[in-house]
Amino acid sequence: MNQISPLAFVHPEAKLGDNNIIGPFCYIDRNTVIGDNNVFQNSVTIHFGARIGNNNEIFPGASISTKPQDLKFKGEETLCEVGDNNSIRENVTISRGTASKGTTKVGSNNLLMESVHIAHDCVIGSGIIIGNSTKFAGEVTVDDCAIISANILCHQFCHIGGYVMVQGGSRFSMDIPPYIIVGKEPARYMGVNLVGLRRRGFSNELIDLIHNAYRLLYGTGTRAENIQRIKEELEVTPEIQHIIDFAEASQRGLIR
Repeated sequence: MNQISPLAFVHPEAKLGDNNIIGPFCYIDRNTVIGDNNVFQNSVTIHFGARIGNNNEIFPGASISTKPQDLKFKGEETLCEVGDNNSIRENVTISRGTASKGTTKVGSNNLLMESVHIAHDCVIGSGIIIGNSTKFAGEVTVDDCAIISANILCHQFCHIGGYVMVQGGSRFSMDIPPYIIVGKEPARYMGVNLVGLRRRGFSNELIDLIHNAYRLLYGTGTRAENIQRIKEELEVTPEIQHIIDFAEASQRGLIR
């Protein structure tokens, strides 16, 4: 049975699962689907197009599936999908998609700290920590297990690889490949994320291999030449292949 405060508004067309707690002054719009065992503390707003999974906790002032802040948006029906077991803290805003992709996606087991903004058509993976007041512009992709610190500004269309650590206060407009640390001003490559990779169970041998891949990738040649050197000089494990694929696919260029 759902526990819905008499001071909350739930649209009759909203679809709720079971054992949800809806606190006072929450607003749940039509065309929304909510799973089981979610906790919406007071003053949470769930807008048109939200699709929320199970076991999420959403804190006061959060606004999910907001109208995109994009002048090209013409009111088309789009979605905002949120997975399971997320902690979405105070005043987080997540926009729904536009005609570009149709859906903004947030995976599972994420911590989105206070005042994070995720813009339209972003794709946020799983196992990610995003620090206070960090802002993602439209169509940003963040891969699994990234740690994005506080007060970060990320340009639209950027791709942030998995297992990275981005230091607080950074600003960037280029892609961040996986397994590395990015920081300083202007933001730049600071080395392999040794501590993070060890915590995730990467062996010392594999970390050394990743380090050697980046030594070559950030060498003196062109990106294509450096990628070719990685293919020729290193054992191409799945992790090294992931680095190669990421670098080859980058549209905005790799952070230096």
